[in-house]
Amino acid sequence: MTEFRIQGDTGEWEVVVGLEVHAQVTSQAKLFSGAATTFGAEPNTQVSLVDAAMPGMLPVPNMECIRQAVRTGLAIGAQINRWSRFDRKNYFYADLPQGYQISQLYHPLVGEGAIDISLDEKDPDAATKRIGVERIHVEQDAGKLMHDQHPTRSYVDLNRSGVALMEIVSRPDMASPAEAGAYLRKLRAILRYVGSCDGNMEEGSMRADVNVSVRKPGDELGMRTETKNVNSVRFVMAVVEQEARRQVEVIEAGGTIAQETRLYDPDRNETRSMRSKEDAHDYRYFPDPDLLPLELEQAFLDDCLASLPELPDAKRKRYEDLGITPYNAAVLTAEVEAARWFDTLLDAGAKGPAAANWTTSELFGALNRLGKDITESPVSPTQAAELLALVADGTLSGSLAKQVFEVMLETGDAPSTIVEERGLKQTSDTGAIDAVIAQIMAANEDKVADYRGGKDKLFGFFVGQTMKAMGGKANPGVVNDLLKKALG
Repeated sequence: MTEFRIQGDTGEWEVVVGLEVHAQVTSQAKLFSGAATTFGAEPNTQVSLVDAAMPGMLPVPNMECIRQAVRTGLAIGAQINRWSRFDRKNYFYADLPQGYQISQLYHPLVGEGAIDISLDEKDPDAATKRIGVERIHVEQDAGKLMHDQHPTRSYVDLNRSGVALMEIVSRPDMASPAEAGAYLRKLRAILRYVGSCDGNMEEGSMRADVNVSVRKPGDELGMRTETKNVNSVRFVMAVVEQEARRQVEVIEAGGTIAQETRLYDPDRNETRSMRSKEDAHDYRYFPDPDLLPLELEQAFLDDCLASLPELPDAKRKRYEDLGITPYNAAVLTAEVEAARWFDTLLDAGAKGPAAANWTTSELFGALNRLGKDITESPVSPTQAAELLALVADGTLSGSLAKQVFEVMLETGDAPSTIVEERGLKQTSDTGAIDAVIAQIMAANEDKVADYRGGKDKLFGFFVGQTMKAMGGKANPGVVNDLLKKALG
């Protein structure tokens, strides 16, 4: 990533970025009730008496949510606090039935950790940068206001009320839109590998509050603003750039940056003021009297650690150790579904480098053309392993393999079946190939003379003509050897 600076009238400015990511915990039930968490349900069909704040209803922690948050902390090498506590964050809003949110301020479940990002995601050998994570705490989500159901009324949907969130708070260690984007992509990948959040930003299960400030190089941190609920990586990067430029313009015009909460308008690509930024004391935090502190046993933490899968960085290193290029290894590990598909391909007997080259070029190219993701692939890993084996043993040439693959995409048939039914097997019959070569040389006596006169590049012409005449079924290695002999 190139160094990001904003050129103002008074010189260069640095941008300082921190992200507070709200990730919905993967769980069948809410944080303090047994209500369901299915996305897209009819409004107010997944609401318990606890979620609706009915008098006398007491919250009971869902330990699956706690387990997922602990596993996330362990995945980023964070400190797990065996003693933590829930606090009430008091504020009034129509979609918050209790009049407070149960969160963790003073004693979070997860302490400091870190995430390493590449400073150039297109270059796997580029240097990395460590982004500190200050804390991860668990809290309940609010409901949702619906303003488009009636011309003069707003409605409240409490399906999300009480859904478990992890708030993952970074340190202000990012210094460009690109670094913020790389951090968010890496964090999302880790969450998906762990299985603690599905990372679907378009569904609202992962969103970011973007904290931005600017300063002259070497100065202290400036006043920051917080842009709330940004729901895509692209928008997060846009917020960093636009908000930083806005702040520089305000300061250089003689103004000051207000501590405030802002919203991002993607249609205008700009942020706008929402309200002044509250401090912790404005929310009158205090320990929730209905919830005992969480005290975790070592056996629970050991089980959480043992349940972690191979994480992206470790998987990428394993792929490289198999001889796969760093670039291909990075591409294959970027999304957990692709990594799982590729692991199954390897388990089916495919060889690392060849399998990686084919997957990242042929398969990903075809899926992109079809508008499908890896989970919708018409070709299974087992079928792909069989196709690669047919190439490796000489049954198929590269060009024939492409033909077979296209048929596999259309029909879902096994490659061996396609080869047999369509007669696509590669031939190494020297007699048949010699006969074709003789015909081509006889039809192109001038080019034969030119080749023998020193125009070596014409060799490719004869190879192409031979392969074309044999319908791509000739073994390229045999063709090369026989042509060299025939052309003398």
